[in-house]
Amino acid sequence: MTTATVVGGGPNGLAAAVALAKAGVQVTVLEAADEIGGGTRTREALLPGLLHDQCSATHPMAVGSQFLNELGLERYGLAWRTAEIDCVHPLDGGRAGVLHQSVTDTAVGLGRDGSRWRALFEGPSNRYDVLAEDIMQPLLRLPRHPLTLGRFGIPTVLPASTLARIFRTDEARALFGGVAAHAFRPLHTPLSSAIGLGILTAGHRHGWPVAAGGSQSITNALAALLTDLGGKIETGTRIEAVAQLPAADVTMFDLAPDAVAGILGDQLPSRIANAYRRFRQGPGAFKVDFAIEDGVPWTNPAARRAGSVHVVGDYAELAAAERDVHAGRMPERPFVLVGQQYLADPQRSVGNVHPLWTYAHVPNGYTGDATDAITTQIERFAPGFRERIVGYTVRSTTQMAAYNPNYVGGDIMTGSKDIRQLVFGPRITLSPYSIGVPGRYICSAATPPGPGAHGMCGANAAAAALDHLRR
Repeated sequence: MTTATVVGGGPNGLAAAVALAKAGVQVTVLEAADEIGGGTRTREALLPGLLHDQCSATHPMAVGSQFLNELGLERYGLAWRTAEIDCVHPLDGGRAGVLHQSVTDTAVGLGRDGSRWRALFEGPSNRYDVLAEDIMQPLLRLPRHPLTLGRFGIPTVLPASTLARIFRTDEARALFGGVAAHAFRPLHTPLSSAIGLGILTAGHRHGWPVAAGGSQSITNALAALLTDLGGKIETGTRIEAVAQLPAADVTMFDLAPDAVAGILGDQLPSRIANAYRRFRQGPGAFKVDFAIEDGVPWTNPAARRAGSVHVVGDYAELAAAERDVHAGRMPERPFVLVGQQYLADPQRSVGNVHPLWTYAHVPNGYTGDATDAITTQIERFAPGFRERIVGYTVRSTTQMAAYNPNYVGGDIMTGSKDIRQLVFGPRITLSPYSIGVPGRYICSAATPPGPGAHGMCGANAAAAALDHLRR
């Protein structure tokens, strides 16, 4: 029987394992931690029954993933839940940009920028499921739908700062900029619009849902399916050298590129090893999970109904914060992402105490404590927030890397999404999952299409491996 080893049990490793197992390959997943899941884990961090997602939390790209949707994961307990409002970007004075799943509803709320928002997103979101067949694959390939991809792709090459200028209101500029900033890139750089446009287009098609019971439910469903397909999972098994790898026809690495180079050593062609060791990291995330009594007292009422809230102020302040972080400076007022997953999924709360998920963009490897900066930013748009804190727990950039070694320096994107790495992945090649050693592949979020719980990096890499096996 054909065999495969998958090193790393994050969502991409599990996706690769499932794809191989469905093709009849005998698969074993080796996970260094005591539990699988990578960025899709959930735990009771503060109170029994109070559920906090440990990294990945909101899933506009995963809910529309063609690969995940073909697996029937609802049979294994995966269900999606969506808040009344997808995202709010509050501004000083009580105003806010409000993102609904509906393009029309979002446009109405943006006033004189509504027609421009509609022009940018209505067409691509209506055809997102077709568009995803191209954008969730490596970009340097013959597209299946060239006209649809071209219509979507032209704006993506622009800096977010340039595209933001089409909007005339603070609300629309901030709303677009906040989503673009999910890429952890300075907003004045080319292609910094790409990830934001992808998230917004996917969200207008499928919403910004959470997994019922926490992101761990995605992991649990994939693991249960893999087990039913005959796959095996071994936790607490750390691979640090090539001699530790079991004999297998295919080996998949759901790891950061430098870790792959470290394991394979001299077996890796020198040009590829050098590229992997030069792989650039992006800024870090400093995470604080709060337990909040009665929820967050946002000044803007829409924020009280939103699954996600972007906390930073207007577009100019956001752009300045992202420039500072990329330059290695900690901003006084960082960009803070706030997740109120319990609004869509009340089972995560305990009575009137709710889990609040937050992280700030900080420099890679930041050694300071951003807890007060995060709290102050939220208090700025929700006076009285401090008084509602029942407890909190912190995960610094160092702790983030210990939680998941792929997050080097707290980089939860698994590498800077600059032009070269966003387009090609860890090295310049038309085969981003190949590592130059027959039968061995990289499938982590360092490869296209990048971060998220969509599993497409793993599925794409598995497809490359199956092509190899058929030759």
